Amino acid sequence: MSKTPWKPDGWRAKPRVQMPDYADGSALAGVEAALKTYPPLVFAGEARRLEDDLAQVCKGEAFLLQGGDCAEAFADFEADKIRDTLRVLLQMAVALTFGSGLPVVKVGRLAGQFAKPRSAAMETIGGVELPSYRGDIVNDIRFEAEGREPDPRRQLQAYAQAAATLNLLRAFTQGGYAALTRVHQWTLGFIERSPQNARYQDMAGRITEALDFMRACGVSDLSTPEITRTTLYTSHEALLLGFEEAMTRIDSTSGRWYDTSAHLLWIGDRTRQIDGAHVEFCRGIANPLGLKAGPTLAADDLLRLCDALNPENRPGRLTLISRMGHDKVEAHLPPLVRAIRREGRNVVWTCDPMHGNTIKAGSGYKTRPFDRILAEVRSFFAVHKAEGTHAGGIHLEMTGQDVTECTGGARAISDADLRDRYHTYCDPRLNAEQSLELAFLMAEGLKEERRALKAAS
Repeated sequence: MSKTPWKPDGWRAKPRVQMPDYADGSALAGVEAALKTYPPLVFAGEARRLEDDLAQVCKGEAFLLQGGDCAEAFADFEADKIRDTLRVLLQMAVALTFGSGLPVVKVGRLAGQFAKPRSAAMETIGGVELPSYRGDIVNDIRFEAEGREPDPRRQLQAYAQAAATLNLLRAFTQGGYAALTRVHQWTLGFIERSPQNARYQDMAGRITEALDFMRACGVSDLSTPEITRTTLYTSHEALLLGFEEAMTRIDSTSGRWYDTSAHLLWIGDRTRQIDGAHVEFCRGIANPLGLKAGPTLAADDLLRLCDALNPENRPGRLTLISRMGHDKVEAHLPPLVRAIRREGRNVVWTCDPMHGNTIKAGSGYKTRPFDRILAEVRSFFAVHKAEGTHAGGIHLEMTGQDVTECTGGARAISDADLRDRYHTYCDPRLNAEQSLELAFLMAEGLKEERRALKAAS
């Protein structure tokens, strides 16, 4: 890893993967120049607060909930859909906090998750070969020659949609919608028919009773504003580096560089080359960072990446996102956890049970079986329990919509059901019911972890 001084454009001299080739270089340069003049989407102080919150997760005193769309779409941009995803995140956070006694740091895959890595540069349908769809910020999902050509102007639309999404999210989270007094009202219509509804309503009732008791004791939303509002941070994969460079600014308070496109940026399992462009860019920004850790990542390579991305070993700076696959966790995760613990690295460990469990169903749809997702989460918790470390978070591709994209769950979505409401632009997502079911199950795991820690002390 180079020790030369960092510059926002230093990544351009490094080998790059998973990035599009633009035919019109002058048009691309013009878009990036325009983006450099645009206002920041998030602020450095917010990113620092997230690092402080993640430091609490690092110490085992909080839990990270990160979730949202696999890929945000221009054509699917609606206020109701943003609100519904927020609803599910709020429900999940309350279930996790109520069950585990831990505060939950909420981070959305929202307001910027437009670019997607792909396993192949080209896609062939009916004998026709075109560039693969790389997310709406790059090209069009429609299989047409013109739309599949990378278009730099899409970056401007991505910025505008991210700004509007952030505006709405801030209104919801700070304007009273996220108040705990509304915990009953977060329930989505189709959840009322769900096996999870009775469990959620029982929890909501007990929260309401606790709030009534606190109010009688003089603790109200006036004296404790946390009752009426919450904080939701944003995140996305730092994939399209020209866009990220254009959004990177020096913070006048600290003098450090921050990528103002999101609070947290992560490096994917396909772009974590130690001498590659993505690691080079991310090592220099002061935002909290995520790093996907798949089954091919060796412990020595992980430590080198930690050296590059968090040389000061700051708690909350680096989140390691395990994405092994349900049948690979027990073999591949323990060596990584042991190496990190042995070297005294301060990291947040979180679990992505989605990306290693994608299969092609008999119906032809790409799906993720809920039982495999759950198995990976349980194995993740079991490894950390055995190693005496904190299972610090969950990273999900999920939606507030009543989709049928992942099989299984309490209502046992079948292969045949997938065609009913399969709406994803890229990868299959958990629906609201499946997400809430998973949150209740994780809360039980966190409660067991805290019991074990208390008994050991």
